[in-house]
Amino acid sequence: MVKSKGKGTEASTKKVEDPNVRGPPKSGRFWKSQKERTTTMVKSRKKVGAVKLEALRAEKDRVKQLSTAIKDARKTEAQEKRRREEENKKKKEENAKKSEIVQVIKNTAKLKRMKKKALRKVEKRDTTVVVKNKKAPAVVSSTEMDTL
Repeated sequence: MVKSKGKGTEASTKKVEDPNVRGPPKSGRFWKSQKERTTTMVKSRKKVGAVKLEALRAEKDRVKQLSTAIKDARKTEAQEKRRREEENKKKKEENAKKSEIVQVIKNTAKLKRMKKKALRKVEKRDTTVVVKNKKAPAVVSSTEMDTL
């Protein structure tokens, strides 16, 4: 209620504020609308007939089944992809081992003379395929042969 200092009736000096009418926003963003809290919103449901309600339920069940089917399909695709990736990785490792050029070190004194970096690259493997021997001597790949 605002009172004016001048002469006049009380009714003319009162400002009537309509809660629905608001002035322009302070920020100047006129396209932004006032947001209402969900608790203040009126939630009303129209009464639906039994037939429509049954149809809605059936539609909801159908949608749920479709979504589960899609989720299952995605899950199986992901598992299949993971399995294929593992197989490819194993094949790649096997092929790398097959294509390696190795040199058998028969003289173990060479290992004592080797430097630490070269020793890191030396691997102990089963060399029954390379050399038919009872012992499994150390094996060096072709890149380390230069250091020997």
